[in-house]
Amino acid sequence: MNPNINHSLTKLVLTLGFTSISIFVNTGISEQIVFAKSINVKKCNISAYVTDTDPQGLNVRSGISLRHKILGQIPSNETVQIIASAKNWVQITNASAGFSGKGWVSVGKLGLSTRGYVNNGVNIYASANQKSRKIGKVPAEVSVKLLGCQGDWAQVEYQSIKGWLAKEDQCGAALTTCS
Repeated sequence: MNPNINHSLTKLVLTLGFTSISIFVNTGISEQIVFAKSINVKKCNISAYVTDTDPQGLNVRSGISLRHKILGQIPSNETVQIIASAKNWVQITNASAGFSGKGWVSVGKLGLSTRGYVNNGVNIYASANQKSRKIGKVPAEVSVKLLGCQGDWAQVEYQSIKGWLAKEDQCGAALTTCS
């Protein structure tokens, strides 16, 4: 075979190969494949409210990153149902206003409050189980930072104490005391 043709074919194959890799990486396909293998999605069943102060509302996305398409927005203080958790993202549905459908939001843009009216506060547990060690107590009717969820337990932070809040001690509505 002619050396010039052989060199041209090699050059063409290398160019096509690098172009394919570039498309693969830049379209996020590789990220999605790695993500699917490495992310542990936990099922959840809790309510929370939007704490994002953006006047346009909290962005609801098609997936778990800022690269994913924005499906809609939810105004501040609206209540959502959280059905799954992965890393710093939660999958929501049933927004009380704004967006309808399912989508993903940053967990840092959601919050919840405590109940604890009768017993003057609620316990925070070391794990999502009432038999686990109690690591702190949170006053009744205060806002806590939502970190994630598992089942009907909310992972929260209050004054540097991170732990788990039982379902009966959660209030996922911003404009009521859930009494």
